[in-house]
Amino acid sequence: MRTTSGELRARGVTRGRAGRPTQALVADVEAAQRGSVEAFERIYRELARPVASYLRWNGALDVESLTNEVMAQVHRNLHRFTGDASSFRSWVFTIAHHRMVDDRRATGRRPVIADMEVTETTSVGNAEDDALDALGHHRLRELLDGLSPDQRDVLLLRVVADLSLEDVAVALGKRRGAIKSLQHRALATLRRQLDREGPGA
Repeated sequence: MRTTSGELRARGVTRGRAGRPTQALVADVEAAQRGSVEAFERIYRELARPVASYLRWNGALDVESLTNEVMAQVHRNLHRFTGDASSFRSWVFTIAHHRMVDDRRATGRRPVIADMEVTETTSVGNAEDDALDALGHHRLRELLDGLSPDQRDVLLLRVVADLSLEDVAVALGKRRGAIKSLQHRALATLRRQLDREGPGA
């Protein structure tokens, strides 16, 4: 059974970005590049949580440590960044994705979806309602486990990270058409899983 928008909001899954205007993020990036500690702290508060969510649902074992590593790399390389707020989010999640892949290779393990409930507020954007419904479902772990790694990456970057198709393509190093196809197949897989569960699931 699919969840309604009201139920999703009750679970802490809401449409829209974190609430700050994009101009504020751009201003903080520019200030942090000039050395403002306070500006980077605001950037950290805005992006660390969705980064942690992305890593957690990709099966990272030490989410806190890996999130700190991602944000530390963002801080080290901040002087190299140029672009708008959307580009900055894409850049941050590209770093997060690469760190997640490196961590997975270093531990020599397959991705395992974290066995835990969603307790944090997750900010999402304009991804399809089906993706939102799936992420609000009480069997999120099982649903995500039914996707291929590429499909899961795309869906999480679209919904948890709130990236556009173009930004996801940059983050994963794939063409936009390939990202759109992966998203379509991921949503189709989720629909089939939900249909099999039936109205009493």
